[in-house]
Amino acid sequence: MTDTGTLTVTTPTDLEISLTRTFDAPRQLVFDAHTQPELVKRWLTGPEGWTLDVCEIDLRQGGAFRYEWRHPDEGTMGMGGVYHEVVSPERIVHTELFDEDWTGGETVTTTVLTEVDGKTMVTATTRYVSREARDEALATGMATGMEASYDHLDDLLAEVAGG
Repeated sequence: MTDTGTLTVTTPTDLEISLTRTFDAPRQLVFDAHTQPELVKRWLTGPEGWTLDVCEIDLRQGGAFRYEWRHPDEGTMGMGGVYHEVVSPERIVHTELFDEDWTGGETVTTTVLTEVDGKTMVTATTRYVSREARDEALATGMATGMEASYDHLDDLLAEVAGG
């Protein structure tokens, strides 16, 4: 298992981006932080200045979610999707589509949580409709945004766990 706190970004196929990071927390707590709106709003904020103002989650197969981020200078960014598979606390598969469709269509993200010795490795793999869409996503700085969000998640997990 990798050290905690380091985000690894890979492109396992021509259509996929995979983000992996290990957290010093048990898998159920990390799963809850990914699926409970009151927790998601506290960490999935991206870089400084952004807030996740809308976070609606219907966590079941066929259920939908909606996120809207706001920044005082950058405006609003929204996205939503549908859950295709939810296996607590180990796996979530869902679609994603941003309001301003810069990804060339709906993507599918598979998030897998693996626990070893009280630490949880999260691997989120997003499949795009084309290699060009995948490369455009990489060029947006999405990894920087997720790294900032995962830093916030580290803080939240420590707080919730009482550490």
